[in-house]
Amino acid sequence: MKTVLVIDDEKDLVKLVDHHLGKEGYLVIGARDGAEGLEVARKHKPDLILLDIMMPRMDGWDVCKKLKSMPGTSQVPVIMLTARAQETDKVLGLELGADDYITKPFSPRELVARVKAVLRRFEACEFKESLKVGDIDIDYKGRTVTVKDKRVELTNTEFNLLWHLVNRRGAVISRDDLISAGRGDDAAVIDRTIDVHIAALRKKLGKSGRLIETVRGVGYKFTETNDA
Repeated sequence: MKTVLVIDDEKDLVKLVDHHLGKEGYLVIGARDGAEGLEVARKHKPDLILLDIMMPRMDGWDVCKKLKSMPGTSQVPVIMLTARAQETDKVLGLELGADDYITKPFSPRELVARVKAVLRRFEACEFKESLKVGDIDIDYKGRTVTVKDKRVELTNTEFNLLWHLVNRRGAVISRDDLISAGRGDDAAVIDRTIDVHIAALRKKLGKSGRLIETVRGVGYKFTETNDA
């Protein structure tokens, strides 16, 4: 049984999520604020976290940042729940490492679909704490990347895109899939920036950046060759 942690100070919303995800076979655990949510996440290590932004004691931005930096929770997917629909908020969530973004109010069907989609994406790849392709070494636990033993500073979005591409190296990944992997539920918003993120990623990787190939009209592919 998959466990979903809901970090939200609205009791009715937690009950709503519990009701609908419970019917789908998920075990739902609730936390009423960010500090409690971090403690519950450390203790129970859920399969997915639904995280509200506007909360007392610690907002969702800080919680997301801490979750993605802690060894025990860095690999747990996070879906942000918020009434804030501005583009800047979505981009900020994406940069902090959120895996999806649902704007309140939302339908139960949308919630269930999003949870299933994010979990499917994470289950599609056998999780490894580190990957190496050519001169590129990626440490997921530490969220670090080195090229020829030299540290490369990436944003959260760039790191997540690289991890997704390398995990599925050799396969053509659609723009929609990368948009989803790059975090964000509004394709129209992220679609305008995905190419910028890829371009920045290639530049930071130096010669190894050419391993990320553009597949016209479809998306991108990380080549299997070790020659960079």
